[in-house]
Amino acid sequence: MGTTEAADGSAGGPVLRLSRLGWAVGGAVIIDDVSLDVREGEFVAFIGPNGAGKTSLFNLISGLIPVSRGTIELDGVDVTNGPVHARARAGLGRTFQTSSLWPAMTVADHVRLAAQAATGGSLRIWRRAAGFPDRVRQTLERTGLAHRADTPAGALSHGEKRKLELAVLLVGEPRLMLLDEPMAGVSAEEVPALTRLISSLHQDEGRTVLMVEHHMAVLLGLADRLAVMHHGTLLVANTPQAVMKDPLVQEAYLGESL
Repeated sequence: MGTTEAADGSAGGPVLRLSRLGWAVGGAVIIDDVSLDVREGEFVAFIGPNGAGKTSLFNLISGLIPVSRGTIELDGVDVTNGPVHARARAGLGRTFQTSSLWPAMTVADHVRLAAQAATGGSLRIWRRAAGFPDRVRQTLERTGLAHRADTPAGALSHGEKRKLELAVLLVGEPRLMLLDEPMAGVSAEEVPALTRLISSLHQDEGRTVLMVEHHMAVLLGLADRLAVMHHGTLLVANTPQAVMKDPLVQEAYLGESL
């Protein structure tokens, strides 16, 4: 097992604690004995080849799949067996590799609907309003989508769709953000703007971020720590500089791309 403590050694309990977390399907072990503490305001990037267990780990943390062993704590509260909505109320938000946007719905309506869901409003009585609350407008401005408020999601570029997914997440004001490959499908020209947005959420707003991403150049400018996954295990979680020099990482990925 590699280094899994927060790099800064800051005082106080972690916002997220994974203790000997595991998930097995039949006889196949997908996630094996993963332990990790994440401090508030930290940016931890998960790297590893396809099949290493990165998305499966996110699914466990967000409650989409049941834990086979171990525990998950948010702010010291055991949420191992808690439902997805309870974790969302505790401040956990998640984006996915595959877009879940409605092509015909406008950008503003996506964010307005997410805002209503975040405040506990019933989606069955949701109605389009002539305007939208300051909370929605501010979120669109934060994500650079204010000028696209009335545009159907299907007409957005891949980069804009990723921004909209972040806007849908942000309007709920999550403390802990799980971003699963936010650069997937984004053109090279749009990557810098999306990277700046994610950086601002972490650096300027102090949000805790866990991110799966294959663009190493992006991660080296964002992450406080790199968490290296290999065959469902966490090899090491340390500063990018230390990880790149770690003999376990070099041995596991000799000839492989992170």
